[in-house]
Amino acid sequence: MRQKLAIVTLFLITLMVQPALAEEDCLSISHKPVKLEAWLSKRYEKYLTSIRKDLGGMGNTKVRLFIYPAENPSKVVAIGRCVPAYIAQHILTKAGEYKLGTTHLVHQGFISSHWTGIGTSLFSENSMNAITPKQMAALMDDTLDTESFHEMYRALTRQPEKVPAFGLMLNNPKYMTP
Repeated sequence: MRQKLAIVTLFLITLMVQPALAEEDCLSISHKPVKLEAWLSKRYEKYLTSIRKDLGGMGNTKVRLFIYPAENPSKVVAIGRCVPAYIAQHILTKAGEYKLGTTHLVHQGFISSHWTGIGTSLFSENSMNAITPKQMAALMDDTLDTESFHEMYRALTRQPEKVPAFGLMLNNPKYMTP
């Protein structure tokens, strides 16, 4: 009984602390580099060393590559709220170069502040939004500063409060309040 009470108490404390952590300022990438995780098709397996160098080409990044077990990984990209615009745009460009492309973006509330993912299938469909080529072109505008980039990213990843499930419109189980 005491173990259950301790677990519930720890869970409640975690919930109370979480909003405070979300509000912390972004650390400089020289102090906390951007972590990039990419899932690539099996056909790129023999080129992992050169791809790692290519993806980390903007500097201040730690690149981790995975071989996707099927032929084509998802076309989902996730970008944390503290990733500088020039690195985020570089990552989006490289996603297209490695035949991944981008059809969906993940809401930043589900991502660590300095983390990015290419070809990720870690998130449910209620955690992301589809993106059109026109919207992608707007995100890739090289005149955007980091704040403007992330403002646009957040606007593109707003979640609906209700989602279709089982033939009904139900509350989105992954909804994060703005």
